[in-house]
Amino acid sequence: MKALAKSVFAAFLLAMALLAGTLARAETDIAGLSLQMFSVQGEAKRPIVEKLVATGERSLIPTFVLAMRWTGDNKYVAKALSDLTETEIKTWHEAYEWQELNPQIIPHESYRALKMRFLGNTDRNFLDFFKDPYGKRERMKIRLEEISWGGVLVDVGIPSLDNPPMIDAKDADYLVDDDLVFGVEINGDVRAYPLRIMGWHEMFNDTIGGVPVALAYCTLCGAGILFETEVKGRDAPFVFATSGLLYRSNKLMFDRETRSLWNQFTGEPVVGPLADSGIKLKIHPNTITSWANWKAKHPRSKVLSIDTGFIRNYASGFIYREYFASPDLMFPAVVGDESQIKRKEYVFGIQQAGAAKAWPVEAFRDRRVINDTVGGVDVVLIGDAATRTVRAYQREAGEVFNDDNDGELETTGESWAVTEAFLVSRDQKHKRVRVPGHVSYWFAWNNYHGVKSELFSD
Repeated sequence: MKALAKSVFAAFLLAMALLAGTLARAETDIAGLSLQMFSVQGEAKRPIVEKLVATGERSLIPTFVLAMRWTGDNKYVAKALSDLTETEIKTWHEAYEWQELNPQIIPHESYRALKMRFLGNTDRNFLDFFKDPYGKRERMKIRLEEISWGGVLVDVGIPSLDNPPMIDAKDADYLVDDDLVFGVEINGDVRAYPLRIMGWHEMFNDTIGGVPVALAYCTLCGAGILFETEVKGRDAPFVFATSGLLYRSNKLMFDRETRSLWNQFTGEPVVGPLADSGIKLKIHPNTITSWANWKAKHPRSKVLSIDTGFIRNYASGFIYREYFASPDLMFPAVVGDESQIKRKEYVFGIQQAGAAKAWPVEAFRDRRVINDTVGGVDVVLIGDAATRTVRAYQREAGEVFNDDNDGELETTGESWAVTEAFLVSRDQKHKRVRVPGHVSYWFAWNNYHGVKSELFSD
């Protein structure tokens, strides 16, 4: 018995020694410590954070930014970020913005596994977007650390409308005159998609005038962009949906065929099998305007039925009411110069010939017409600030359009009718083609284009 007791005691001592060695390794193992930081709260978090900071690894900054979002009681994490960045940081928004401004910081090798753990625990479908080898840093067109969860599950919280039912304008008695709509005309096929419905779905896939299109509406950045989804060399048009993930407060959509993530602002795939494809979707013009204006101009328009097949509160002014009324962002993104225009004021932007330019929608408050240039191309813009409406058309060199105060435009000796596709001279002999552009919040436009974009000013 004594021999057995000695043997058991020796085994116990060996086990304790192995455990002590494991704990010692855990204390110096960055991946293990990082995981512990996410699993404890309160005072227990402080020694773990301090050990991580003591490594001096600035590559841990993205891990701490992630912890600011996914854990509670973050005063120790905030202090760690302040120490490592040498910048006072108190909130996740501040941490994320610092991270966006410092792309030279490469995350620690343990970061990806941590992020996948939390995304996967939220919705296993998130992991489909980051499968090897496409989820590796060198295969992605955007930084993994700048991708954040938007609060909804994949294609569930914000379901797309696919070939939705349309009704005649005269039967759309659910709409009121000042409801805003996305108005589209392609090859004579005229459609209206009310923002009060699209705010719940943020995406439709449809065929208009024989052209397969998708309207991607990012409510957070105020931008509804109409993309042609048929791409040369592919067997079928893309069908898009909402991933539930964000990049710089802008939605990341995904195509259902390859499950690649796409940048809603540019129409380019950024993560997944198509990230290196070089695809960039063609943008078609669309118009934000009031239902009254659209219906008067297009009395035979089709309009999205309120019977979408989903149960939502489609009342006027309901969806995102607080966000639209607030000057604040719901999710973090770096905001540029606000000396001329504030972050959530609307601009109309054009990307053309490698150039970009934005015009404040408020510039049309006291005038209807602006003659200008973008990328060396002469354009004329016709707008109405009250209804967030701006249409742009190409004009010939030296040609100047003026408002005739009767719904048409004038050049020297000639009147022009405004249509969705062209400016058309009264004698029908001349046309000026529509230039694609879209409305968005200033912060979103500036965040994507920055110094590459001009901002119109008088």
